[in-house]
Amino acid sequence: PLEYNLIRMEFSAQQIADFLHGEIIGDNQVKVNNLSKIEEGKPGTLTFLANPKYTHHIYTTQASIVLVNRDFEPEQKINATLIKVDDAYSCLAQLLNLVNQARPEKKGIDKDTYIAASATISQSVYIGAFAYVSENVKVGENVKIYPQVYIGDNVTIGDNTILYPGVKIYHDCVIGKNCIIHAGAVIGADGFGFAPHNGAYVKIAQIGNVIIEDQVEIGANTTIDRATMGSTIVRKGAKLDNLIQVAHNVEIGENTVMAAQVGIAGSTKIGSHCMVGGQVGFAGHITIGDRVNIGAQSGIPNHVSSDTSILGYPAVPAREFARSTVMIKKLPELNQTVKQLQKEIENLKKQLEK
Repeated sequence: PLEYNLIRMEFSAQQIADFLHGEIIGDNQVKVNNLSKIEEGKPGTLTFLANPKYTHHIYTTQASIVLVNRDFEPEQKINATLIKVDDAYSCLAQLLNLVNQARPEKKGIDKDTYIAASATISQSVYIGAFAYVSENVKVGENVKIYPQVYIGDNVTIGDNTILYPGVKIYHDCVIGKNCIIHAGAVIGADGFGFAPHNGAYVKIAQIGNVIIEDQVEIGANTTIDRATMGSTIVRKGAKLDNLIQVAHNVEIGENTVMAAQVGIAGSTKIGSHCMVGGQVGFAGHITIGDRVNIGAQSGIPNHVSSDTSILGYPAVPAREFARSTVMIKKLPELNQTVKQLQKEIENLKKQLEK
């Protein structure tokens, strides 16, 4: 019943609580037909509270239903109906996924596509207009290839993967199952390899490939270069945001996440379950351990051990960076103090000379 109502975007607090195994505080029959941010909540919408910084909005929001964590205890009256769940953010994600799945599925092969005779295409695919599928390509079950996608020779694409408009996958690359690659991403372009010779640069052939393992998501206009030899690898479950550059022979570990505009130089290895903020830059030929957290705009010139949080340029342990930042804020005051001390020392010298 919940899935049916989600298609129509109207469901009750009781239906939501039953689906999420939540506890209702308030009117269990109140209905919603849309979603909203908590600070912009309107009657008839559902919102959520997961970040403590937004707690004050729960007392003024006009949303009809708010998902909250089970340990939330209000300090004043709340007009909305609350649904207490184990994890409000992940429960919202479940609801959003149901809404997304309710959209009509694309199926079939458009007449304005090119598919090489040697390609192997499953019966359940969707291939949009002006897509180009090259020789010896293998496309798995339920794959969706949107318009203007290019797939080069010998590429393999696993089941249930989605390639959004304008994705380009060069020859010999391997894409796993249940992947999502967003518009404009380029997989398998040449690595940046040149050798100086007689005052010029000679191109080094890039004869490797890119391997994207299962359940990887790659953001719009992200580029992942093929290896000079061997493979550039993005391991299972990794999530890459938009506008990320991954150079040749890089390896990104399982379930590592990266925000936009990260740049990774060649042959760097990044461990599993890392969290990388936006605009972080990695030098080449370094190794980053597992479960490393890196703050936005950090520069990483050297190896980093596992289970570390770092920040800054060059990156240092996060606590050390925080202490340094506090000192930087005090520099004008310290400068005045030093000048005053210098004056006092000069005066003392004069008195001693007398």
